Amino acid sequence: MESSRGWLMAEMLDAAENASPVDAVEAVTRELGAALGARSVAFLIADLSGRALVRLAHAPPGDPGAGRRDGDEVARVLPFDGGPVEQALRTQTVRVVAQPDGWTVLAPVTDRGEVIGLLEMILPAEPAERALEEIARTAHLLAFVVIANRRHTDLFEWGQRTTPFTLSGEIQRRLLPSAFTCEGSSFTLSGWLEPAASIGGDTFDYSVARDVLHFSVTDAMGHGVASALTATLGVGSLRNNRRRGAELVEQADAANADVAAHSAGSGSFITAVIGRLDLRTGVCALLNAGHVPPLLVRDGETRVLALPANFPLGMFDDEDYRSAEITLRPGDRLVVVTDGMRERNAASLDLPAMLGSITDLHPREAVRALADAVLEVSGPALADDATLFIVDWHGGHGDERRSCAGADQARASSALPG
Repeated sequence: MESSRGWLMAEMLDAAENASPVDAVEAVTRELGAALGARSVAFLIADLSGRALVRLAHAPPGDPGAGRRDGDEVARVLPFDGGPVEQALRTQTVRVVAQPDGWTVLAPVTDRGEVIGLLEMILPAEPAERALEEIARTAHLLAFVVIANRRHTDLFEWGQRTTPFTLSGEIQRRLLPSAFTCEGSSFTLSGWLEPAASIGGDTFDYSVARDVLHFSVTDAMGHGVASALTATLGVGSLRNNRRRGAELVEQADAANADVAAHSAGSGSFITAVIGRLDLRTGVCALLNAGHVPPLLVRDGETRVLALPANFPLGMFDDEDYRSAEITLRPGDRLVVVTDGMRERNAASLDLPAMLGSITDLHPREAVRALADAVLEVSGPALADDATLFIVDWHGGHGDERRSCAGADQARASSALPG
């Protein structure tokens, strides 16, 4: 069994590498389908901002199939409806659904907790447990195929965009990390940005070092392209100095000077929370530059973290920044938001109470639940970007992560009530 599994994996990797970037995923699924005798195999890419999966297909212009088109490429949107597809992604488990003409298998395509999409197979007979294990492993492999090939093509990015981007939205998207979710042995994190109709300059960022997690949430003053360009200055400076090995206060000092110098005369500035979490000890250094204070959820209770007050980045080029430290306990949840979560109608949302009520959700679902709640009270067109960043602290940095097919299922959200 091990030798046949290795052969199949090798065949799929060769198929992916030999195909063009736009055909790599289809080449892999075709190999899998042939090996398992599937009637059909498809990869559905996730558009979590659209709360949907997107089925990509290649069809000639005269093909009557419905969906959004770009030449021969067709994207059909399948909104989340609480059914087996959404349940498979939420719980990070393979689902098997009996159909009149066969059995549908739905396997999450995930890497380190980041939902990339779903592998959908239709088999003529109910699959055995061993076949389901093979499908789950293949779905995990497919995640790496997508990650590797999306660097060379716009196809996957186009497929995910059920809502077109403005120029400022395009700039803003490039500032965000390529993965919104990451699971480590000692932490789980996820970020989310719900854009305003006129982009408001929000960003979030993170980087995992050997024993440290760096993160930031920023909000550039204003809207539109000018705001996105100011955000580019701030994020670029923070990343540049972080990669030089600068400490937290040094990063803020440098970003403050860079924004002030390169946006001279415009009056632009950036509010920010910058963090540095020691993964060995749980000690988290935090710096608040004129931003909404971060929140800590501990034992179901939410409290505001009082940090030293600092001016926003770029407001005064001679500002001396100060940070503070907190020690996280296993089970703690650290939450950073932007003021779009608190402005106007969004202020009617009892954020501390809601955070206390969703502690059982994986950060990936928690940020989406919070964004949905803001949209419900504010309406579909936000006046300002609403951004959330959640870090769950588990401890045990030296331990191996317990994962299966790209996810730690012990941390996954429970199924939606059926």
